[in-house]
Amino acid sequence: MKILVTGASGLLGLNLSLMMTGTHTLVGVDRNKLAGTPFELIQADLLDPSACSRLLDIARPDAVIHTAALASLEGCEANPDEAHRLNADMPGELAASAARKGIRLIHISTDAVFDGTKTGVYTEDDPPSPPGVYSATKLQGEINVLSAHPEAAVARVNFFGWSLSGTRSLSEFFYNKLSAGQTCNGFTDVWFCPIFVGDLAATLVRMLEKGLSGLYHTVGSEALTKYDFGVRIARRFGFDPGLVIPKSVEESGLTAKRSHNLRLSVHKLSTDLGIEIPGVSTGVEKFYTQAQQGYPQKMRSYQQV
Repeated sequence: MKILVTGASGLLGLNLSLMMTGTHTLVGVDRNKLAGTPFELIQADLLDPSACSRLLDIARPDAVIHTAALASLEGCEANPDEAHRLNADMPGELAASAARKGIRLIHISTDAVFDGTKTGVYTEDDPPSPPGVYSATKLQGEINVLSAHPEAAVARVNFFGWSLSGTRSLSEFFYNKLSAGQTCNGFTDVWFCPIFVGDLAATLVRMLEKGLSGLYHTVGSEALTKYDFGVRIARRFGFDPGLVIPKSVEESGLTAKRSHNLRLSVHKLSTDLGIEIPGVSTGVEKFYTQAQQGYPQKMRSYQQV
């Protein structure tokens, strides 16, 4: 299968492209952050309204995994127009182009479309209630994609792993702080279901191979607090878990509102794929193994200088 991956220099885009190159033909879309990758690169600015259709004509993929977005919650609050263009309008344009050309599409959304006020676990049937600009624009992106391309799939995600800059994921935040012997805050009142980026990449490709369409919660199978996640990172790497300071997100000083409960059910995804969805425990182990094997340094070797 030939897969076009937008946002190829991002945390998900780069890991997916590197990990799936051996089994599929990957073509990454990047503005100009990457060089020397083992997969083909196409440079493009997705803010250009004509870019989506042109990309599909150039690459002629069987499928698209659209990971590109303005993902900073604070950045979206400061630049709502840019957030709407990147997270809402552009995905709809890409979906319309893919639909016209008969190309399968998975659009990457976020668990943050929920405000976290539900007591239990969120399913795909629960109505979203986005608490900020980021989540509101991502929700509009979901709507635009499925309206333009009803056969597309939308994956709501929350993932961790190594990135090009070394600073993009929560796991890297804890690793960087703890490896330097510094204290770091871990929120005790924010629950989430993170999935290792490699497991997410494999799951997305399986979704394409199965021809899934519609909305899916594509997260890990285990819920925990961000404090507990930090402690797990510390223990696996042999750092002092006491450096992870338990704290409420309400005391964090962050400008963008965070949801307290982002427990998402993966029952629909697991059933339709016919597999067990990995949890955070195996993911942390894979994150650790990649560090021992020099994977973060290998990733940085593809950075444009």
